[in-house]
Amino acid sequence: MNKAKTDVLIVGSGVAGLYCALHIPEEKNVTIITKARLEECDSYLAQGGICVLKDDGDYKAWYGDTLHAGHYENNPQAVDLMIRSSQSIISDLAGYGVRFAVDEFGKYKFTREGAHSTARILYHEDIIGKEITSHLLDEVKKRPNITLHENITMLDILIGQYPDGSDCCRGIIATCEPGTPLALYAEAMTNNGKCLFPFEATEVVWACGGIGGLFPHTTNYPHLTGDALGIALAHGIPLQDPDYIQFHPTALYSPKPGRAFLISESVRGEGGILLDKNGNRFTDELQPRDKLTEAIKKQMQKDGTDYVWLSMEKISPYEVKTHFKNIYQHCKDLGYDCTQEAIPVVPAQHYFMGGVYVDMNSLTSLKALYAIGETSCNGVHGRNRLASNSLIETLVFSRRAAQHISKQLYGEGTVPVKTWPVDYTHYKDTAALFADYKFKINMEIERFRRQR
Repeated sequence: MNKAKTDVLIVGSGVAGLYCALHIPEEKNVTIITKARLEECDSYLAQGGICVLKDDGDYKAWYGDTLHAGHYENNPQAVDLMIRSSQSIISDLAGYGVRFAVDEFGKYKFTREGAHSTARILYHEDIIGKEITSHLLDEVKKRPNITLHENITMLDILIGQYPDGSDCCRGIIATCEPGTPLALYAEAMTNNGKCLFPFEATEVVWACGGIGGLFPHTTNYPHLTGDALGIALAHGIPLQDPDYIQFHPTALYSPKPGRAFLISESVRGEGGILLDKNGNRFTDELQPRDKLTEAIKKQMQKDGTDYVWLSMEKISPYEVKTHFKNIYQHCKDLGYDCTQEAIPVVPAQHYFMGGVYVDMNSLTSLKALYAIGETSCNGVHGRNRLASNSLIETLVFSRRAAQHISKQLYGEGTVPVKTWPVDYTHYKDTAALFADYKFKINMEIERFRRQR
């Protein structure tokens, strides 16, 4: 039987995976798989913006803001690389057609968010994630060397061995629906009728997103359950800071279960204020996210409420309806006119600062296995992410991963690798497998917490 094979296999279709794929040499085959639909990734949900080094004079301030927000637990080398690479990333995105807000003279407009000492954030209305991700996806679809597959679930990685005895990653074990293209390579079936198959690759990239699906209240998609972290732990691949989990201070409150709608930090950066149950302002809205989340929770406890109020009274209605058009419309659909009245907000799990430990090339401890985006931890964010650093960090280190992979494809990737048969009985009960991964992740989070 023919095998599913590719040069580079990327697990995840968000900004990280797409941008990495675009920087692999076009003579090499790249396959991107995603657990749900292509657009169902947290990259599409980003509202606020993306940081950039405005000029050399802002380097020290941006560096300082990042470390201050991260409680000085950041990796200085990673922060430096992010800042110094930011301008070339923005130029690259503009080349793909990404549109950033500009003034009447055609110059970029900047907004400010919490814990930033100045406005250095580029934006596109309040849908920067959709703007960037959709343009990258359009570019990916133009490339004949890149293949996309939806609704593919990774269950494990394939381990190979170089002639020198060192281990490496040589692909994944995955499931798909019967009748879909990759079902042709099925080796077995799961207990719930999915096709089990191996997907071999010379280099593998985890771009699987965060862990929001493990939480009852989150701004993430529910299928983002930290699968790569569970697999890493099963293979002894170390994680870094898995207990550093960021709650966004202002998600729109709803008594209904499901993914929470985010109210961008830019709203507060442009003048939005937080009010208690009596309509009184109670805190500094532009302090770091962890501090603000703590302040909101204390106020909720004091007031005996499930939320606080966010008022946009200091922002002009025109600004609300243009800069925050998506937020305005969503609130209006739920019966709130945020140009006239305050809206209820509550903290919700939002971002994962920890992840699979990687070096400055996004390489994990296992050869030929990379991790990028929210799946990885290179130390940029420290204990608490500075607002709008996530997109630029993701893009900088996704490109560095692609550059390192490209070198390996013409070197180490040509070395013959020994692989072993797969026991598919281990993967037939996917519910039990993912329950085990979830247990491992939670145990590792708790282990890190106890060590602090």
